Amino acid sequence: MRVARTWAVALTGLRGELVEVEADVTAQKPEFRIIGLGDKALAEAQRRVLNACENSDMRLPDRRVTVNLSPAGLPKQGTGFDLAIGVASLAIDGLVNAESLARTVHIGELGLDGRLRPVPGVLPAVHAAANRGFERFVVPHANLPEARLVPGVEVLGAVSLPEVARWHGADIEVPDLDPVPGEAASAPATDPVDLADIVGQPAAVDALIVAAAGGHHLLMSGPPGAGKTMLAQRLPGILPPLDEEAALEVASLRSLAGHTISTLDRTPPFEAPHHSASIAALIGGGSRTARPGAIARASRGVLFIDEAAEAPGGVLDALRQPLEQGRIEIHRAGFRAEFPARFQLVLATNPCPCGEFGVRGGTCTCAPSVVRRYLAKLSGPLLDRMDIDLRLQRVTSSRADDSPVISTAEASVRVSDARERATARLAGTPWRVNAEVPGAWLRQGPRPIAAEARRALEGALQRGAITLRGYDRVLRVAWTLADLAGVDLPTSAEIGQALFLKKGITS
Repeated sequence: MRVARTWAVALTGLRGELVEVEADVTAQKPEFRIIGLGDKALAEAQRRVLNACENSDMRLPDRRVTVNLSPAGLPKQGTGFDLAIGVASLAIDGLVNAESLARTVHIGELGLDGRLRPVPGVLPAVHAAANRGFERFVVPHANLPEARLVPGVEVLGAVSLPEVARWHGADIEVPDLDPVPGEAASAPATDPVDLADIVGQPAAVDALIVAAAGGHHLLMSGPPGAGKTMLAQRLPGILPPLDEEAALEVASLRSLAGHTISTLDRTPPFEAPHHSASIAALIGGGSRTARPGAIARASRGVLFIDEAAEAPGGVLDALRQPLEQGRIEIHRAGFRAEFPARFQLVLATNPCPCGEFGVRGGTCTCAPSVVRRYLAKLSGPLLDRMDIDLRLQRVTSSRADDSPVISTAEASVRVSDARERATARLAGTPWRVNAEVPGAWLRQGPRPIAAEARRALEGALQRGAITLRGYDRVLRVAWTLADLAGVDLPTSAEIGQALFLKKGITS
């Protein structure tokens, strides 16, 4: 008897661990058993593998076949182990080349007729195994485009189990089967959006450019129809394109979420969950598998929550830890998954339930206590983490005034130039944009702002108008304003403007 081996990948969040799939046969009562801490889907794999082999005219021996998934203590979920289990089981009688199997990673679900079905998470799985030195992969035909996004690897997109066996040296006939299609890719947006479409809100457009240049979080409050959603939708268009690493991370998260991936999209993601979304929908997870939620899917891009004050209690406060740490951890019995959460948060809310409180020419029908309770749904700790608090008024003209209109292309150039200045200044540090710089480094680092320039900010801190965290966030915005203005150090003008954007305080 001999043990046949091949490889698969177990995903926990975006982290992939190699799993050695060992198959052995003994002269005992016929049985097919899979061991190695698998979930319910893996427990059912034995029937899928047996039927797929039988229906592909590659029957397994009528003895006891044991398949071990090693390391045994690593939790394993999903149907992506089917193919590795199937080819390892076929190798114990020498039907396929064992040396070829041992150099190859197999990922895919088996249908009862032997066809391979696509599975989520192929891109991060291939990427993780490639980082461990593997260069040969077999995946379902529908997952071939995303697997080939990983450079320097050889990938076979197989239609059926016999095709895989023949690739590993089996002398069998491959049936002519149609490949199992993957999920249809979502259609791209047909209506392009441009910043020049924003009418009558020049201050809001300027604030949006500041947010994009420094990676700052933004809160917009104002009546219905003021343009909050239009502004948020145009933020990804003025952000710099994703680099190779970021684009691969975004594509991996989309793959884990079950989306069809064929190319690396360099546009920053834009996630806009409904305000009634649950905490689980935001942070992700699951009882058996860890799927990325809206927070993770928005990483490297924008998370927009409209009607934020209407969100269920406690949901928005779940954003506080990811905003500070840049990652989200999901703890379940038996496993812990971690996803990136480096997103820009944009919140939009009405000033009251009817939307007319404080609106010029409007008539608010809400009682004062109702207005207070409505705005109190945005907790103080969450508001303290917002860099820019933008108050919008209703547009009073259907046509732009004489103020210059800036397009998305023009704003993108300004944002890129400002980020290049920040990158040069932060060279040698782990930070890339001003929003990531710790407060202690801003206050005590190599380039402190003059005390005279910080006088208004110090006064606001002493009066209790801002917290120390808010103090640091004002400094971050001030540095962004300096980068946009092309000056080497923020002056009292940039500090004053940043303080106004944070708390509406004038110097």
